[in-house]
Amino acid sequence: MTKKERALKAVEILKELYPQAVCSLNAANPFELLVAVRLSAQCTDARVNIVTPALFERYKTLEDYANADVKEVEKYIHSCGFYKNKAESIVGMAQKILGEFNGKVPDNIQDLITLPGVGRKTANLIVGDVYGKEAIVVDTHCIRITNRIGLVAEKDPKKIEFALKKLIPADEGSEFCHRIVLFGRDVCSARKPLCGECKMNEICKKVGII
Repeated sequence: MTKKERALKAVEILKELYPQAVCSLNAANPFELLVAVRLSAQCTDARVNIVTPALFERYKTLEDYANADVKEVEKYIHSCGFYKNKAESIVGMAQKILGEFNGKVPDNIQDLITLPGVGRKTANLIVGDVYGKEAIVVDTHCIRITNRIGLVAEKDPKKIEFALKKLIPADEGSEFCHRIVLFGRDVCSARKPLCGECKMNEICKKVGII
């Protein structure tokens, strides 16, 4: 089985397991999603979804964030961890979007990664979820599982992103990554993968079934 065949089979299996592939972070507009993704670094999505309602109620517009007191923002997001850096980057993102991008969250990775605190993982999520463009979001679940099932033999997120773009159909990438997160939480965990009941067994190199 080639890597391409393995990838297409993985896409098919994950579609069957998780027909509804959506981002687990709650947000009402592109900038709120950008904020939520920034907060999710080293933090669970569940915790972020607990924190953001009050934050989004306090700051309703891009101008609100751009003019916000960083110390006040810190209080709202304290429980997400690394709150000082995250608060500073949230305010900085708003200021840069207003000043350099006409108040619109950029629709491409090159511009997005110029925003404070935004890396390729966040940029890909925005490009895929907001703008419907080709995207591969490489998080810890993606790194672990794509290595286990034999799609990559690599730990560097950027290299994995580009490797998967050659294997996963462009219109499937974003949803594939959302599904792989759910699969990683439910079945293929880091410490105790449920290999005995895994639907990926037929293609997974980890269990020796090729």
